[in-house]
Amino acid sequence: MKSINNLNPLNNFKNDIPASIVVFFVALPLCLGIAMASGAPLFSGLIAGIIGGIIVGALSGSPIGVSGPAAGLAVIVLTAIQDLGRFEIFLVAVILAGIIQLILGFIKAGNIAYFFPSSVIFGMLSGIGIIIFLKQIPHAFGYDKDPEGDFSFLQVDGKNTFSEIYKMLEFISPGALIIAAVSLAILLLWETKLFKQYKIFQLIQGPLIAVLSGIGLNIYFSNMEGYSLNSDQIVSVPIAGSMGEFFANFTLPDFSALTNPAVYITAIVIAIVASLETLLCVEATDKQDPYKRVTPTNRELKAQGVGNILSGLIGGLPITQVIVRSSANMQAGGKTKISAIVHGLLLLISIMLIPNLLNLIPLATLAAILFMVGYKLAKPAVFKKMYQQGMGQFIPFIVTILGIVFIDLLWGLGIGLMVAVLVLLKNSYKIPYKMRKENLKGKKKIVIELAQEVTFLNKASILKSLNEIPENTEVVIDASKTNYMHYDVEEIIENYKISVQNKNIQLEIIDLHAHKGVVPPIHISVKSNGAYSNSDK
Repeated sequence: MKSINNLNPLNNFKNDIPASIVVFFVALPLCLGIAMASGAPLFSGLIAGIIGGIIVGALSGSPIGVSGPAAGLAVIVLTAIQDLGRFEIFLVAVILAGIIQLILGFIKAGNIAYFFPSSVIFGMLSGIGIIIFLKQIPHAFGYDKDPEGDFSFLQVDGKNTFSEIYKMLEFISPGALIIAAVSLAILLLWETKLFKQYKIFQLIQGPLIAVLSGIGLNIYFSNMEGYSLNSDQIVSVPIAGSMGEFFANFTLPDFSALTNPAVYITAIVIAIVASLETLLCVEATDKQDPYKRVTPTNRELKAQGVGNILSGLIGGLPITQVIVRSSANMQAGGKTKISAIVHGLLLLISIMLIPNLLNLIPLATLAAILFMVGYKLAKPAVFKKMYQQGMGQFIPFIVTILGIVFIDLLWGLGIGLMVAVLVLLKNSYKIPYKMRKENLKGKKKIVIELAQEVTFLNKASILKSLNEIPENTEVVIDASKTNYMHYDVEEIIENYKISVQNKNIQLEIIDLHAHKGVVPPIHISVKSNGAYSNSDK
């Protein structure tokens, strides 16, 4: 394991600043695309990205997590804005959602994150990686009808992930394809050992060179018929002619909507979904951290709450920690929260000072960057590792991936969690005890040795096994090693002790109540004639 010494944010600028530039290029189109997919003003996505970077980044305890507008909330936001009628009313719900998240943080609701199974977490990472890769193929070929940040299978442009790829074949743009190919070649070169051995290539990240090359090729192709890019194929940041116009893009909430009950319902939905998505991303990000640091989840909920309150106050979308940005940060070598904060500052400064330059960046170049992020999240080695861990891990992992790819992130996680619980129940059903069968002088003997912990989940398995024991059998139920036994299981054994009195079964129960501190432990024997006796061990 790598050393965690010298991870003070002030000592890692050489790693964090280059990483922040990579995160900035990933976050910029996603902020705009998610706003578009949400039916909200484009600037609202940028506001959420800025606050997610600067404010949430500063308050969060996550060393490499990056927050901003989340694709998983896009459908909820779109529906909420339509139902509430105006974006200004929706902003009130965002503020209230932030307050709810603050409360959740103070009552330590963040501890729920520790109960997410690793199979679902890794499934989420791989599923997002696959969906990112698939969604970027049309952008790389120059077909940009579906906005960046739309990660649902059924897309806002009326198509789905796979039909979009088929449709793009009718609209291939040579200019975009060349730009994507050149950008991808640069990124792959930066991954080679030859480039990694020189410090200059560590400081100057491949994505930066890819973006500059993309801008250069865009300008070069601008006057070439058949190769020039149209407005749909490049970044589209709102341009303000003056500071007054810039601040006019901020939207204030309509607090008169506080009397509207629908606002509170929307706030609760946003708070719950955003909190769950954040906690899942926190777990996933921590698992990717090479230093294996643990994010304080309750502090994270508080940070997200403050971020959403501020975002709602000035016209931003809801904020969560986002795995795409966080993964890009980690892959680019980010070590501390400075990279998240600086990426937010870069968003703010660039849209204020150089929006025209940003609007020269081809989406094909950004597609190449996201190709790399997606591939690293869904490497074949991850699938091999999960398979080697057994079907109990592999099945929820695969189901989570399929749910994310063929429905959306939230459904995929929900289905994956349900399958993981079913696997847990199945395993609990199978292994609450060891059963040993013997044959002594023609008489069958079954010894049931209960585990150290026997919970209510084991009821069905134990009851089924006891009911299947045939007559003319000697049965020993040994609870001497049991430290905890749920009352329901104890009741099953007590009832069985009564029921065998009418069967040709000789029952011996060892230390049934020892886990309660009964001293000395008691043996209970039930003979086939119905009589039973107790004796000290």
